[in-house]
Amino acid sequence: MKTQSESRIHERYLRHTKKFPNVWCAGCGIGIVLGAIIRAVDDLGLDKNDIAMVSGIGCTGRMPVYVDFNTLHTTHGRALAFATGLKLVRPEMKVIVVMGDGDALAIGGNHFIHAARRNIGLTAIVVNNATYGMTGGQYSPTTPPGALSTTAPYGHIEPPFQIAELAQCAGAAFVARSTVYHVDELQNYIARALQKEGFSLVEAISYCHTTIGRLNRWGTAPEMMRRLKEDSITLRQAERMSPEERAGKIIRGILADRDDLTEYTRRYYDEVVLRARREIGWNAPKSELPVRAVRE
Repeated sequence: MKTQSESRIHERYLRHTKKFPNVWCAGCGIGIVLGAIIRAVDDLGLDKNDIAMVSGIGCTGRMPVYVDFNTLHTTHGRALAFATGLKLVRPEMKVIVVMGDGDALAIGGNHFIHAARRNIGLTAIVVNNATYGMTGGQYSPTTPPGALSTTAPYGHIEPPFQIAELAQCAGAAFVARSTVYHVDELQNYIARALQKEGFSLVEAISYCHTTIGRLNRWGTAPEMMRRLKEDSITLRQAERMSPEERAGKIIRGILADRDDLTEYTRRYYDEVVLRARREIGWNAPKSELPVRAVRE
């Protein structure tokens, strides 16, 4: 049984004077992702003043409005670019970047693959709802083939990006996928991602019942939540199945967890900044050194 302090986590991590009740539709999974984030932060004992949350535009992009972290609400597709600049200036901070699938992989696609390639120490959480939910239900880079959308009234014909696999191939240090039905699992993956020094990606499947769900008659929000349970399998289960049996299934699990990579801001300081200073013979006063160097 939780104590009163443990059960009132929201009072420590949410801005109660900001825009409540929230803008998300009843039954939306984004609130579940938000809850998983703040519980992961609390379990790890992180100081909220040492955390920054960055977002772009869209339904998920509203998340920083509600959390009592340092927050930055940026333009569409550019959350990772802003977060990269923040991490370079304040490498000691935990920087969480929350994005939707359209925000992260359409206009933000190049930022996504290059942040993973650099292995910069950001925790990217992509809420994959398979559509552009806020702007009316247009198809996104992750819309399933054959699904109806407002911009594909005869069915979507483009193959979708596989978010977690894309991050893995681009070089991310930690990659995991879960759904908003599997709350404890999602929270665990977010906690592990926050502890990773390099670029970490957690994909949270959360189909939008208001747009893609309604257009395709996938049922109510609870019924679509049950779909996440019924249509998903663990990575271990997938390994025992044939490609035909895995077709159409959501595969949950940790796809990558690498310890052989050096985080980008550490390399930047050690291999670029210090080398440049040596070449010009500059010995900076301790007060002017980055926080990392002062602590070391």
